[in-house]
Amino acid sequence: MTATNELIVRNQKFQSGFSFSEMPILPRLRTVILTCADARVDPAHVLGVDLGDAVVIRNNGGRVTGEALTEIATLAFMVSRLTGNPKAGFELFIMQHTQCGAERFADPAFQQAIGTELGIDVTGSAITDHDASLRADIERLRSSEIVPRQVVVSGWLYDVSTGAVREVVPAGRLG
Repeated sequence: MTATNELIVRNQKFQSGFSFSEMPILPRLRTVILTCADARVDPAHVLGVDLGDAVVIRNNGGRVTGEALTEIATLAFMVSRLTGNPKAGFELFIMQHTQCGAERFADPAFQQAIGTELGIDVTGSAITDHDASLRADIERLRSSEIVPRQVVVSGWLYDVSTGAVREVVPAGRLG
């Protein structure tokens, strides 16, 4: 059986017990989680997030990239339009993790190989110190001209060996 076939079988099992109870388009927790794409870092398991609780954005390293800024700004715009309140915001929970593949992006030889073979510059996603990376990502949000100031953001580090999350940057409004 292929992985795709396995996923379809799992969906059929999910579907058999599924009950769509009018989940609203806005998440119940009014939260966006930005985290790594790593298979060990699933917010449904790590944070107990259920369907309809939060919007989840995943990328290499759980970093605030240009694409992530665009997604966050677009979601903020959507929230303000759907609520009819231009000052409506949400919480942004940024969660990186230990033993992350993005730590390899700090290796100059690895950076060069990705640049040469794929034409991609990963230097901005490199992680050498998770606490510093989380602080830099939140500063990038603060300096962004497209992300509204009413967004509340916090930075967290998930330890893949213990399952614990540790607060690195306490929750605070961007403005």
